[in-house]
Amino acid sequence: MRHYHGLETLLEQLPGRPTTARLAEALLADLQTCRCTIYGRIGDDDRIVLAELTLVTDSLAYDSFDRRIDLSVAGPILRADCVPLTFRLVGRHFAITGRCSALPHVCGRDLYLSAYSGRIGDAVRQRFAIPLKSLMN
Repeated sequence: MRHYHGLETLLEQLPGRPTTARLAEALLADLQTCRCTIYGRIGDDDRIVLAELTLVTDSLAYDSFDRRIDLSVAGPILRADCVPLTFRLVGRHFAITGRCSALPHVCGRDLYLSAYSGRIGDAVRQRFAIPLKSLMN
């Protein structure tokens, strides 16, 4: 399951009573320089970085109607010797972690890497939607 980290830190920094709009402002500022790392594993070895994705210019936005933050990250595939298993999207304080896969029907995945070719040097582009309503509960 997708896990959110650092939310308490952001909420503590908000002036007054936390609202969705204030949380959106804080997240937009926090995620300005976010990175997403895709990890794999070979045997029992430590996590292996397969791709390091950075924020796509002008993709970070708040949809006030649906109360969500949208963003896209992109970057090259660095290694191709194992399959993608986990991801970590990290801002300054806020982070999202979870399981991922390039296969469409894998159980228990939080992120489907639809554009992941598995070939070194190929570009990966991934879109994230962060639902603020569920973060406020």
